Amino acid sequence: MAIHRGERAATMRINRREALALGLSGLLLGEHPFAAQSIAAEPAAIEHLEPLNRFPRMVQEYFVARVRQAEKVGAADLAAIQTKAEAEAYVQRVRTKIRDCFGPEPEKTPLNPQITGKLDRDQYTVEKVIFESRPKFFVTANLYVPKGRTFPLPGVVGTCGHSTNGKASEAYQSFAQGLVRLGYVVLIFDPIGQGERLQYVDAKWQPTKGAGVSEHLYAGNQQFLVGEFFGAWRAWDGVRALDYLLTRTEVDPSHIGVTGNSGGGTMTTWLCGVEQRWSMAAPSCFVTTFRRNMENELPADTEQCPPRALALGLDHVDFLAALAPKPIVILTKERDFFDIRGSEEAYQRLRVLYRALEAEQNLSLFTGPTTHGYSSENREAMYRWFNRITGVSDAQTEPPLLLEKDEDLWCTPHGQVAELDSRTVFSFTREKSEQLRQQRVAVAATPGGLPAAIRDVLKLSVVSGPPDYRILRPVGGRKYPKPNFTTYAVETESGVQAIVYFLSDESHLSRPPRGVDRAVLYVSHGSADAELRDEPLVKELLQAEPGSAFYACDLRGIGESQPDTCGRNMFLDPYGSDYFYAVHSIMLDQPYVGQRTFDLLRVLDWLKEASHKEVHLAAKGWGAISAAFAAVISDLVRQVTLKNSLASYRDIAESEEYRWPLSAMVPGILGRFDLPDCYEALAGKMLRQIEPWGAAPAGSAPAKN
Repeated sequence: MAIHRGERAATMRINRREALALGLSGLLLGEHPFAAQSIAAEPAAIEHLEPLNRFPRMVQEYFVARVRQAEKVGAADLAAIQTKAEAEAYVQRVRTKIRDCFGPEPEKTPLNPQITGKLDRDQYTVEKVIFESRPKFFVTANLYVPKGRTFPLPGVVGTCGHSTNGKASEAYQSFAQGLVRLGYVVLIFDPIGQGERLQYVDAKWQPTKGAGVSEHLYAGNQQFLVGEFFGAWRAWDGVRALDYLLTRTEVDPSHIGVTGNSGGGTMTTWLCGVEQRWSMAAPSCFVTTFRRNMENELPADTEQCPPRALALGLDHVDFLAALAPKPIVILTKERDFFDIRGSEEAYQRLRVLYRALEAEQNLSLFTGPTTHGYSSENREAMYRWFNRITGVSDAQTEPPLLLEKDEDLWCTPHGQVAELDSRTVFSFTREKSEQLRQQRVAVAATPGGLPAAIRDVLKLSVVSGPPDYRILRPVGGRKYPKPNFTTYAVETESGVQAIVYFLSDESHLSRPPRGVDRAVLYVSHGSADAELRDEPLVKELLQAEPGSAFYACDLRGIGESQPDTCGRNMFLDPYGSDYFYAVHSIMLDQPYVGQRTFDLLRVLDWLKEASHKEVHLAAKGWGAISAAFAAVISDLVRQVTLKNSLASYRDIAESEEYRWPLSAMVPGILGRFDLPDCYEALAGKMLRQIEPWGAAPAGSAPAKN
């Protein structure tokens, strides 16, 4: 995220066709029970019963509690610092943790810089630069160089926020021009998916997936499968931008700053964490706390959510701490959607560290009076901070500016690196998936085999004993295929319930029936309540096993606990609540799929306690993923039926078009195993797959494995 509500609405508002093109709203919207709620649907879709949803705040409050606990641990560690030695040790610890989040740095390959043009202005020149941050992965940048000055001069790397036109955006041109007019050499570059660096374009270089947020999510979500983090890719561009700036003789290497706003504030913050060559930094309109963002239901882009960050006790402030004791000013806004309370909390925590390092004068907080954006008051605060450090100017205000047309700043002939045959993020993702497939050791040959690998990758804990549960009061008129039903809220962990329906011919308002050896458990795709009425597989199962006890369930975040957060009817939005909790799960190092699989395993424990001796586990769509994992692990499961199951994660990683949400993905799974390994293992449990789905939309041909 890193865009305000109005900007988000303009960027993310989508109709049914656009949602399919984005590929981030799950499976075919027409197939999903919540299509009418989430995205404007045909009036006919609204005529059905509204799906039951009695626990809409459950998931939100669970994650609030988890994030609060993570913050408590991290903040206490920082607050405990009293000596300089303790402060220095803290800096080293957070640097190590940050590297754990971002992964190992790639090899530094030749930049192969090109100057494709030059603008000559009154007090400076603008060089149009293209360099390669990775082989054949082109970065477009503008280098602002002062005229009539004695070199070398201080340098600044400028990072852009979520502007469609990247470095040409008014606010970002403005700070680059302001700095160069004051005597700085400035390199400002286009982020991936913005400006001249769109990753998904048609034959006329026009975007096919939108720009900014849309591209970041689409490319970044897919990367998790192969163990990559989109934020690390964006930060690496910044590291290589610094490398290029340091090749210029006009630049004083002892005075190199970094600044940016919003998404650029994110990158400035992350760059402080992963690169210590900066001599000063000024992140604008980003730094707050993960807790405030969670409590305020504020989604953030894929690159703004580092894997394992919360599990490691990291917060925004720790990425700045990694640069301590070098000078940092945190630029905020009083009316920003990034909560100013969190910004002040971050500043006060960081003061403890700087005070212990005897460098409190190197830390400052500035709060502008207006809304989100790198407006003049924040830019001027940045100029004053950098000037105090470098002495290059004594100016207190911004000099007059003359903004350029977008096309005059283009480094490429028609404004897109695609016409230069630049590689895309997806091409690297596909290549890594292919490499991992060739390198993987047969999972059956690993210690503990596939069940152990599943538990490890999904971060599944082992819990003994049956879960507690509630018996909910009946709701009439649901039109299920049997006349009576009982609803149970099975507590899988503190604050989390899986909702289980038991269908029966006679009235049943108590605990699950005893004395029935075999049970059928159906795991929903989107709503057990809706699918009990409408899903043909449910009717087939009931007819095929009339003597078995029949149950259907919603795992967390689905159906009865579908969140109503992040805005009204935003569950299936690419930037909505399902994504919100999936990406926070990655920061907590507990994949959402793993949490749902844990719920299912606990429901199976509950069925076992109810005296059922074997279970036929059936599932659809999203539910089929957790069902496949649970079926491999659980000895209670004797038969498996999966409808519309994902054919393989490889299909998603190696397909430029995919339609599965982040909540269905497991970070790093392709380094260990893939779903076909589970399906092969389930052959002994009479696995039946009905119309499996690949990366493409539902209804297309099944993917080949």
